[in-house]
Parts: sequence; structure tokens; C-alpha cells
Amino acid sequence: MRRRLSRLVIVLALGCGSLVSGCSEPPQKEIDQAQAAIDAAKAAGAEAFAADEYSAAVTALEKSRAAVDQRDYREALNYAIDARQRATESAKQAGIAKAHTRAAAERLVTECSARVSQLDTDIKVAEGTRVPARDLRSARTTLADAQTALQETRKSMDAGNYGDVVTGLTEVRRKLDGAVAAVDALRQRPPRKRR
Repeated sequence: MRRRLSRLVIVLALGCGSLVSGCSEPPQKEIDQAQAAIDAAKAAGAEAFAADEYSAAVTALEKSRAAVDQRDYREALNYAIDARQRATESAKQAGIAKAHTRAAAERLVTECSARVSQLDTDIKVAEGTRVPARDLRSARTTLADAQTALQETRKSMDAGNYGDVVTGLTEVRRKLDGAVAAVDALRQRPPRKRR
């Protein structure tokens, strides 16, 4: 164990000049690796799905480059390694968050599709029970808007914009629920007496 530790100290000393004075050359390889890890994290959606960790990686890389400008290569190396680790972690976090958001979006698509079918059926039943057409106007508008939103959602899902789908369909579902409740109330309302 002691022998391995001695070798590690020697390797570090040779690679960075001396342990006291710091590295003698910029850690370009580590900076390049950090940049590659940041680019991969960005491609994985870390800017949106793991913003804090991704931002910390970018900041650490900027500090690494600033340390190179100050010729503090030891500090530059530390920041470059930190940037690479944070970028890798942000890519992992983004993958997990993206999967959760996709599942939530798919669930909302299914729920909204079911509510659209229910509202369509409820409107037809209400028409059969002689609910006046003017009383069903709002529900019909909600139905048409929801159908349009679901069509647009398919494009967003294909593009991987799951957060936009969740945001948009949450509101659509709320409106559909309100319209279903309103049509049910109209159907249960006692008929008006003729004079």
C-alpha cells in the first residue's frame, strides 16, 4: 500500500512539475474532456432537465479556463475535473428526469384522449335528452380545442418536448373535466315546464 502511494506521489510530481509549485502546463486534455462531457450533457437535455448541475459544470469549466489564463494550472486541473464530473452527473439526471417527464406526458395524452371521448359522448347524450344547443356551446368549444391540442401534442412528443406537453395538457385536462361536469349537470337538470 505504501509503495503504491509513493508511486502516485511520484507520478503526480512528474505530471505537474512539483506538488508544491503546481502543474507546469495547462491541463488541456482535461479541459477538452470537460467540454466534451458538457456538450454530451447538453445533447442529453441537461440544460432543461438538470439545469443546476449542468450550470455548475459550465461554471467550473469557465473557472478552469480562467485559472489557465492566470497560469494556475493546478487550479485549472481541479476545475476541469469538477466540470467533467458535474457534466456527467447532469447527463444522468437529465436522462432520468426526461424519462419521468415523458411518462407523465404519455399519461396525460391518454387521460385527455379518454376525456375527449367522454365529453363527445356526453354531448351527444345531452342532445338526445333535449338539452338546448346554446347550453352546449361552451362544451363543444372545449371539445374542439382539446382535439386540436391533442393533435399538436403529437408533434411535441415526436420532438421530445415532453415538458411542454405536460404543461399544455394539464390545462386541457382541467378544462375537459369542467366541461364534462357541466354537461352532466345539464343532463340532470329537470326539464323546463311548458306554459
